[in-house]
Amino acid sequence: MSKEVHTRRNIIVVGGGASGATAARSISAKLDASKFNLIVINPRPYSILYPATARLTVSDAERLEDRVFVPYDKLFHKGKGTFLQGKVTAIEKTGSAATGGHVILENGERVPFEILILGPGSIWGGPIAFPDDATKVSGFIADGHAALRSAKNVILVGGGAVGIEFAGEIKDLYPNTNVTIVQGDELVLNTTYPASFRQGIQRRLVDYGINLVLNDYVDDIPVSGDVTTRKGQTLKADLVLLTRGPRPNTAFIAASLGPESLSDRGLVKVRPTLQLLDHPDIFALGDVIDFPEQRQYAKATNHAAVVSSNVLATISGKSLRPYKGSIEMLVVTIGKARGGAYLDIMWGISLGDWFARLVKGKGLLIDELRPGLGY
Repeated sequence: MSKEVHTRRNIIVVGGGASGATAARSISAKLDASKFNLIVINPRPYSILYPATARLTVSDAERLEDRVFVPYDKLFHKGKGTFLQGKVTAIEKTGSAATGGHVILENGERVPFEILILGPGSIWGGPIAFPDDATKVSGFIADGHAALRSAKNVILVGGGAVGIEFAGEIKDLYPNTNVTIVQGDELVLNTTYPASFRQGIQRRLVDYGINLVLNDYVDDIPVSGDVTTRKGQTLKADLVLLTRGPRPNTAFIAASLGPESLSDRGLVKVRPTLQLLDHPDIFALGDVIDFPEQRQYAKATNHAAVVSSNVLATISGKSLRPYKGSIEMLVVTIGKARGGAYLDIMWGISLGDWFARLVKGKGLLIDELRPGLGY
């Protein structure tokens, strides 16, 4: 970096997913680049549009890879920012100072910050656990496609939105494949959503020929062969895919700032302003924050609006605003033509196939999400 950049104060964003990238783009629009340098650090050279990844990893028919993996070359308004590819492994506070410190990268590089934004996202398993190494991603996706082509019996471990959408995409492409979802609850999805909505989604799955094993678990994921559930049921399987929810990518935060910085679930404890409890110079957002709501792309962008506003307020000495939560909303697809949606407004509104098909089933929200990254 040039001497001029070193004289500026750094605002560092850790993570270039929905939350981090959106916050960085918003900050860059109003940032005084003569005083501050904005840096986004991410292990991969692109942001991933996760709402589209079920179809991406099931089928190559739409050639989605180039549209779902969005590079950062257009992220910053008027170029007021820098992208640094790397993995942050530690946070180092500067002595007893109330503000400032360094982030430590996997390669040993130390990057100073005055304000730090933590949006490291989630660690996924199964078919959307994309490698950090961009040169290996196409092969990873191709291997998944090949495994599905040869499988006659597919078990999906997890009946949340991810498992439901994978089941629908597989059934769309391979109608003769036997697809089974194993879900630990008595209904698919979770209790955030009313039983009537969950039952409606369940009926659509069954009507499409997707099998459900409810109130049961798969504790051990076999490399190949049949699956035995916790209750002892044997399920015929050629391919088993982990479609449970992810875990927060926060181990490095606890190791750096102390275990008390996280909740029992490994989520970052934050003030209403989304600052860390003991570190007013550090903000957190996205999947990693301890806030009573579902973890979704839309929530992450709502966090980003508050964090970007509060970062700009901090550097200009203005008052910060709280994050007040977001409306719970879910659009879950079962292939291109089926699905449902729930909006937690008024009495709670449930919508069916037509809405899921119109909003997400056909285009997967790709055209709606890419502009948030400058495309």
